Amino acid sequence: MLKDQIEARGITDPATLAAMRAVPRHEFVPLRLREEAYSDYPLPLGHGQTISQPYIVAFMTEAIRPEPGEKILEIGAGSGYQAAVLAEAGAEVYTVEIVAPLAEMARQNLERLGYENAHVLHADGYRGWPEHAPFDAIIVTCAPDRIPPDLVAQLREGGRMIIPVGAGLNQDLILLRKQDGMVEKQSVLPVRFVPMTGEAERSR
Repeated sequence: MLKDQIEARGITDPATLAAMRAVPRHEFVPLRLREEAYSDYPLPLGHGQTISQPYIVAFMTEAIRPEPGEKILEIGAGSGYQAAVLAEAGAEVYTVEIVAPLAEMARQNLERLGYENAHVLHADGYRGWPEHAPFDAIIVTCAPDRIPPDLVAQLREGGRMIIPVGAGLNQDLILLRKQDGMVEKQSVLPVRFVPMTGEAERSR
């Protein structure tokens, strides 16, 4: 997986590669799909949600370059795989999942594998996790129609966010940096994520 799907497609950050190598991806997919765990495509988790393909997980991790001790917010825990990769890189991870059974799945997976620096909240991720803000970086693994202002507000000065934005098949992965009170945005990749759901997103 690492050599053929990730390094071959341009991921070079040593910390990202080490974290991807260390996390057992098969522990985060349903039992019936474990033979496909290391294939480079998303897999269904149930409840209309997926675990992202390995390359996208690596790409988004490298984009924010997590440092040991940093505080990182993830929106869309799924089964906990992306949170485990961030935790493996040494970050303190706060991950939010709106689907209750998936939040519990992520919590159990992360606890079973010993990731004490990953914390799971069952809530509407559109609002972030304000009690633990500000964050050094934010990763969003579901696509809202626009960038949620609450997430931007919870980003520390100098922080960065990677988020898919758009409806239907027309989504762009956007990298944001907050600098001197301003937010710089850069479109980095066309993507296809499940849509962000929740009361906040539906009632905008």
